[in-house]
Amino acid sequence: MRIREISENKLEFLHLLLLADEQREMIDKYIDRGTMYVLEDDGIVKGQCIVTDEGAGILEIQSLSVDEIWQGRGYGRLLIEHMVQKYRGRFSVLQVGTGDSPLTVPFYEHCGFTVHHIIKDYFPEHYDHPIFEGGRQLKDKVYLRRNMNM
Repeated sequence: MRIREISENKLEFLHLLLLADEQREMIDKYIDRGTMYVLEDDGIVKGQCIVTDEGAGILEIQSLSVDEIWQGRGYGRLLIEHMVQKYRGRFSVLQVGTGDSPLTVPFYEHCGFTVHHIIKDYFPEHYDHPIFEGGRQLKDKVYLRRNMNM
């Protein structure tokens, strides 16, 4: 298994990006300013992560996804741990903003994140269609943080 940085042709991985953010216009807001990584195992790209420098010591995960057939095998957690190891010392906080999903929020909490703040009605106000995950419509954006100095 290896995780490598992607500096060109990031949209080659659009199918993975759309798993994390199903509206292309939202991806376009961060793809060029973010650093992208892909996780490969047995020669197959199984996941991706894009992080951005948000200033004040905050590194933000803008996109994190694992191909649906490879989910539940620890690849998402490996990508997070890679970001913590790679950026520890340069950033003090790893942050992620995600939907109020019964699937995604517990995943991040299991990876050592805690809820920092919530933006009410973010998804209905910023997306051109309703987004559903885990059988419910996403409405609020939940920001979670993890201390990178531990």
